[in-house]
Amino acid sequence: MEVSIKHSCIVKPQERICTSTFQLSEWDQTGVITHVPTVYFYRPSQEWLKSSKSIVDTLKESLSRVLVHFYPLAGRVRWIGQGRLELLCNAKGVELIEANSSGELSDFGDFASQTNLFENLLPYVDYDKPIDELPLMLGQLTQFKCGGICLGVNISHVVADGQSALHFMSEWARLARGEPLEMAPYFNPDIFRSQDLPKTSIGFDTHIEFKPPPLLIGANNNLEERKKATIVAILPLSKEHVDILKKDVKEGSIDDHNMYSYTRYEVIAAHIWRSACKAREHQLEQPTCLGFSIDVRNRLQPPLPPKYFGNAILDVVASSKSGDIMTKPLHYTCAKIRQAIEKVNNEYIWSNIDFWKKLPDLSPFQDLHARKSMDGPFYGNPNLGVISWLTLPMYGLDFGWGKEIYMGPGTHDSDGDCLMLPGPVNDGSVQVAICLQEAHVDAFKKYFYKDIPGEA
Repeated sequence: MEVSIKHSCIVKPQERICTSTFQLSEWDQTGVITHVPTVYFYRPSQEWLKSSKSIVDTLKESLSRVLVHFYPLAGRVRWIGQGRLELLCNAKGVELIEANSSGELSDFGDFASQTNLFENLLPYVDYDKPIDELPLMLGQLTQFKCGGICLGVNISHVVADGQSALHFMSEWARLARGEPLEMAPYFNPDIFRSQDLPKTSIGFDTHIEFKPPPLLIGANNNLEERKKATIVAILPLSKEHVDILKKDVKEGSIDDHNMYSYTRYEVIAAHIWRSACKAREHQLEQPTCLGFSIDVRNRLQPPLPPKYFGNAILDVVASSKSGDIMTKPLHYTCAKIRQAIEKVNNEYIWSNIDFWKKLPDLSPFQDLHARKSMDGPFYGNPNLGVISWLTLPMYGLDFGWGKEIYMGPGTHDSDGDCLMLPGPVNDGSVQVAICLQEAHVDAFKKYFYKDIPGEA
């Protein structure tokens, strides 16, 4: 699908209310230092046809106003040595691109199965430039021949996690449709930079998230696995599928005298993990781990202020042997995931922060060129990274011309990356977007549905 750029501009805050420089927290600058892509598709609307302002003018004007409150996004980050970053609130602005496409909305079918077409609908981020020249937020408005549009957004993970990014998008949309700001963000990275860390008795060896993920048996590194071609599959689970899996886990737990009521995330993540081990044809003794993130806003004591803006997620890891994952009842794997989650209390969180603060150099834990690097963390074969958007306020983004007909992740092309999203109509269904090596995708799909009790 051909996409041509019409115009690109920098949008700055309507007024500058902060000129400070902030040293970012360790959570802001460890891991993948890139932008997170999302896409929103809209049908042609009578509202924008009647409006005296163009769509792009509406977006520009509301963006300049919302950036007054979300001023970190209008700044830049720069290296200060030892792999650490600071944020310059210099109001250099964000990039907004206007584009046209030769395609139509109908070309995307159900959208979920056509993620390979999204790349040109997302604003390009040139990671070969110095990091202090990169906008922290970029948007691209693409208009199709049929009159429909796509808003593609890239938001830097250095300054915002999923909760913060969606808060920004929600407030931007409110201002665009003529409503007042609902709640301003709270930005203060010094919360995690306090020198007076609570004392903790938790040893660093407890934090397996600091250790490299397992390799395939017999391998000395994961370079060959990183090079293999991947493909993204979007697999829907109906509410009935989810209920069947939860019932299966509950009945197995009772037999094992385990009275846990496992969450939707735990059950589906366990099911994904089992399907991946089978599809990859692991040996029974193969070590494997599942990495995921936990929002700590309400796990800290005291909890973070409402609408804290930044990164407030902690990476945790569940580990096992593939043989146990594949042969034992699903509640066994759910229990492994639950054990990793239950460790994350106030003391555990501060001991994680303490670890990062004491490191003289954060560079080995960062991946600035995540999509092309052979360095940095890799949760591909024999591992997985399963991120949940199940509780995030994802849908219903209305800029004044109606709600989106599809919203989802942009592109992700690393083996083992998996995203769990709620169904678009809030009916209890779930969509699983997973990137796997091409050689494993068909087998994964087979086990993913075959291993749901009652499914053929």
